[in-house]
Amino acid sequence: MKKIFAFAGILLALGMGSAFAKKASDENKVKVVTTIFPEYDWVKEIVGEKAAEVELTLLLNNGVDLHSYQPSVKDIAKIQEADIFVYVGGESDEWVDDVLKNVKSPNQKVINLLEVLGDRVKAEEIVEGMEHEHHHDEHGHDEHGHDEHGHDDHDGDHHDDHGHDHDEHEHEHDAHDGHHNDHDEHNSDKHEHHHVDDHNEHHHDHEEELDEHVWLSLKNAQILTNAIADALCQADSKNAEVYRKNLASYNAKLSDLDSKYEAAVKAGSKNTLLFGDRFPFRYMVDDYGLKYYAAFTGCSAESEASFKTIAFLSEKVNELGLNSVCQIESGNGKIAKTVISNSKNKKAKVLTLDSLQSTTAKQIKKGATYYGAMEKNLEVLKEALR
Repeated sequence: MKKIFAFAGILLALGMGSAFAKKASDENKVKVVTTIFPEYDWVKEIVGEKAAEVELTLLLNNGVDLHSYQPSVKDIAKIQEADIFVYVGGESDEWVDDVLKNVKSPNQKVINLLEVLGDRVKAEEIVEGMEHEHHHDEHGHDEHGHDEHGHDDHDGDHHDDHGHDHDEHEHEHDAHDGHHNDHDEHNSDKHEHHHVDDHNEHHHDHEEELDEHVWLSLKNAQILTNAIADALCQADSKNAEVYRKNLASYNAKLSDLDSKYEAAVKAGSKNTLLFGDRFPFRYMVDDYGLKYYAAFTGCSAESEASFKTIAFLSEKVNELGLNSVCQIESGNGKIAKTVISNSKNKKAKVLTLDSLQSTTAKQIKKGATYYGAMEKNLEVLKEALR
């Protein structure tokens, strides 16, 4: 996933002077650049009625997801001229450090989602039956190979094997307000772009690849919107009161939706999701104590599942009495359908959960929102747990 080498010529050209002239009418606007759709939509919600005073840019708006995105010359110029830059901060974003070395504004505020979340960030996980690339073997995942777990053992303590105790997740939720307060202190000195290197030292002193899909937790979303609001209030103090009001209103909606997810999981007759696809929903399932099986990890570039993986997932459909197999919004359904056709339940449905990785400008124009997508995911989740 190394992309840095591609920017040498671009960065050199930009260093010789920007060709993108600023319009005088835009000079007083707060310039905010976001990489992915959830960040973009959170900013929109917080800005609210002050949208005309903010120049908001979404870089990944054409259906390309985070893992394969390469910024253009124009994208890099926008980042370097931004007052606030919001990005995820995982391995897919390794190109960011070089771009930030040539930032125009000495007061630019940078929000790295993984840095904001700190200890809440999880390492990418290999579960039983999952295809995984060879480089994971050196990350200490050998012990989770396909033949090491018996089915019965796995069902009983799937997340315990990986060190994720769901009592701890409930405890974290109870202490959610405390996280917000801690965050305010933690972030006051983390917004400046020169702190990005601190993040690299903090998170990359080991070889584990971090699971970047932090936005798929409604609990995380509330922490991250607080960080974004902090930056907006600092960059545009005259509108701080409006931003705080909008933040409180939006986070109340997210908290209410979070409660609806918890209720749906408690009401479900199943407690396991099975994906014939990549699995970027680990933060979601961990929030609510769900188990999962999948063909690939969330960051995997693989698209062809082996016979062994298909057979394993099909047997899990039988064993758990599942009525559905899931895929993500960019999936073609091929693996999910093959899993179903090899199971006893030929009538099982293929369900699609939106990981919000490939939302397009056209969908946004038609009214797509983070909250709306997570609301639809709740209905799909209810169906999957029936």
